[in-house]
Amino acid sequence: MSQIADQALPATDSRAATAALNTQACCRFCGARLKHRFVDLGMSPLCQTHIEPHQLNHMEPFYPLCAWVCDQCFLVQLEEYVAPSDIFSDYAYFSSYSDSWVEHARRYTEQMVGRFGFGAASKVMEIASNDGYLLQHFVRAGVPCLGIEPAANVAEVAVGKGIPTTVCFFGRDSAGAIAREHGQANLLLGNNVLAHVPDINDFVGGMKLLLAPGGVITMEFPHLQQLMEQNQFDTIYHEHFSYLSFTTVERIFAHHGLTLFDVEELPTHGGSLRIYARHDNDATKPVGERVTALRQRELDKGFTRLETYADFAERVRETKRKLLAFLIEAKRAGKSVAGYGAPGKGNTLLNYCGIRQDFLDYTVDRNPHKYGRFTPGTHIPILHPDAIRETRPDYLLLLPWNLKEEIMQQTAYIREWGGQFVIPIPEVTVL
Repeated sequence: MSQIADQALPATDSRAATAALNTQACCRFCGARLKHRFVDLGMSPLCQTHIEPHQLNHMEPFYPLCAWVCDQCFLVQLEEYVAPSDIFSDYAYFSSYSDSWVEHARRYTEQMVGRFGFGAASKVMEIASNDGYLLQHFVRAGVPCLGIEPAANVAEVAVGKGIPTTVCFFGRDSAGAIAREHGQANLLLGNNVLAHVPDINDFVGGMKLLLAPGGVITMEFPHLQQLMEQNQFDTIYHEHFSYLSFTTVERIFAHHGLTLFDVEELPTHGGSLRIYARHDNDATKPVGERVTALRQRELDKGFTRLETYADFAERVRETKRKLLAFLIEAKRAGKSVAGYGAPGKGNTLLNYCGIRQDFLDYTVDRNPHKYGRFTPGTHIPILHPDAIRETRPDYLLLLPWNLKEEIMQQTAYIREWGGQFVIPIPEVTVL
């Protein structure tokens, strides 16, 4: 039996074991029974349901945050405890509040126009287009665009920027409707959405339908290799249903008649992949060397062997112990600690580690939709960034550590009073 298989229950629990087996989830791609835990982060609320003051004394729903690895296709995944419509229909994440992410989108636009020649005769569509942070650059370049965004409140912002946006969840049915109304896409893209869909077969099958002959798909998503090697357990939360290796993604796309012909490794979100896909019968885009090299590297690193996934859970537990040890020592020394950001990953970290106001006085965020609210589960107040200057904390814990360079530049003034930055991932580091 694999080291990461669940331990067998005692014989006296045989009926409970049988019941558990009957209700056990199946892999969202290949349908195999999920039997192997990757990491169990306990119970946690939805990471973007920031609490309003009048809700502080209300019951707050918590759901299991346990990731599994499929022993057939090696897709790391969460079970679907909450429907996407309950998560994304009214969403608090607006991409434009990160300057570096908007710049990343601008560079991507230039790269796509330069490499594939997209122009006024092309159609670019983005799935999960958010507030138009990316498509605005195509609009300025004179390329016709369409955003596809499930959160109506976020889509409204994009429309205000002059970006046509369809409000819907993406899948085969919506792809067919969009194709009939708007035609097919020459460039179909999605950044940090592939991991957010519970029915990954419906989603990729929809892309197959919406992609024009000779068209290109690009998808960006956090790379499972980086999650494991850099101990990025806080990127696991209910909104992320899947955690993807290149090997597994290639298999999923191939199942739907799509070939990955190129791949880039990006520094964004702690280490991401940008995959390039085309129809299987499109001979104009041969499979490049980067695809072959990354496929072989993951094979060599054991991403198709269960034992590779076995020790991640203990590394996560040790990180929790180290972070709590630092915070305990700081508070005993009379130091003040504030947070920066209220991102999804931060809320996983706070809830798993049990960090509340006994350790973190408050956190701040540039997103005005979060001001005056509280972090889910831990109920830490979310304030305007000006609070940092007003309270002069000794330590600033960077919860969106993937943006640490941008944040440290914006808040370099904490050095005036001897303030220091704390980076929690991959190891607790004080700068």
